[in-house]
Amino acid sequence: MADTPDSIRAEVLSLVRRYHDLAFAAEPFVPGESPVPVSGRVFDSSEIELLVESALDFWLTAGRFADRFEAEFAATVGARYAALVNSGSSANLLAVAALTAPELGERRLLPGDEVITAACGFPTTVGTIVQNGLVPVFVDSTAPTYNPDVSCLEEALGPRTKAVFFAHTLGNPFDLGAVDGFCKRHGLWLLEDCCDALGARYGGRPVGTFGDIATTSFYPAHHITMGEGGAVTTNSPALKKILVSLRDWGRDCWCPPGRDNTCGKRFEWKLGDLPTGYDHKYVYSHIGYNLKATDMQAAVGVAQLGKLPRFLEARAGNFAFLREALSDLADVLVLPEATANSEPSWFGFPIGVRPTAPVRRNELVIRLNEKKIGTRLLFGGNLLRQPAFKGLRHRQAGDLRGADHIMENVFWIGVYPGLSAGHLAYASDTIRAILCR
Repeated sequence: MADTPDSIRAEVLSLVRRYHDLAFAAEPFVPGESPVPVSGRVFDSSEIELLVESALDFWLTAGRFADRFEAEFAATVGARYAALVNSGSSANLLAVAALTAPELGERRLLPGDEVITAACGFPTTVGTIVQNGLVPVFVDSTAPTYNPDVSCLEEALGPRTKAVFFAHTLGNPFDLGAVDGFCKRHGLWLLEDCCDALGARYGGRPVGTFGDIATTSFYPAHHITMGEGGAVTTNSPALKKILVSLRDWGRDCWCPPGRDNTCGKRFEWKLGDLPTGYDHKYVYSHIGYNLKATDMQAAVGVAQLGKLPRFLEARAGNFAFLREALSDLADVLVLPEATANSEPSWFGFPIGVRPTAPVRRNELVIRLNEKKIGTRLLFGGNLLRQPAFKGLRHRQAGDLRGADHIMENVFWIGVYPGLSAGHLAYASDTIRAILCR
């Protein structure tokens, strides 16, 4: 029987499965010798199979897998629309940039307008505010939830405040009841950075469905991965159109790659000062970017998305293990707590080191890393103390003492699904041994 493209494809995918089983066989955990990472990719042959299948299609930009991922991801997070992009940071950039669009009229964000955000966190939540000519207004964060101090919101409000952009820190939802109510009272846009919080809920409702726009990341450290990748979600048709335009060079045309004239008027539009009938594929209604992901990335995401429920269950179980294992050290450690009325989707296990501990945070982190136990600080800490933010035009509510405290005393260890009970027991036992010397 002669070979056909379909028969060869089936043979290739069969070989991929065999390759995975040999090349990525699990290795036993050996305490003190095997690393305990804070995060990592968790996958089986299905991710590689779909990746190879997309490569065999040789459709090098967004295509059928991107379409499928966007539809399935939107349904998963409870959003009407999802736009796939090349990173979570690009998702944040689009989210803020969309609010500067002229179509938004009086609610449009103009240079010099203010966006309330948290001083303690990851820089691209704040960086995108600055990159769009806006002024960040910083509020403090509090332990042991590590989320924004909502008691500072009214103090942070000013005559040019138009939006709030907060992240759900380490997968622990911020107080959406207070923040959403504040935004509604004052007519502010609400942006939710869910890059660390896929699957988290507040009041039984998925995070990302409270704000006008939400963002997610699919970097390998996150809840699901496609290597590099992210998504922007919204329930607003108007915002969706702006987001996709900005993602796709700023073009006015909404035809996907490889398809033309879905509007039926490609050579009939009269827009701006352009000649009548100017090709709609080359009409630009925004000053945009090219932030699309490839179909190969999306193919990996499709396989990962099917595993999300068990990934979330594993993260919750790993978090509970560490919470119980370290509970008797509460006199020297500050253990994390969920925000009231929330169900976190923990990205990591944050630990604060009390003044009563026999070692300071830095010494503890160094000694854990010497034992091959991975640690991370709570991202940039108080971002105003970072070199890139020196001299930044901003306002702040209060003295940001909480952000400084987190920067100086807090770190986190992993809870991702690739960690076994052996990994977690070794990590918690080592922490105890250092603190109880």
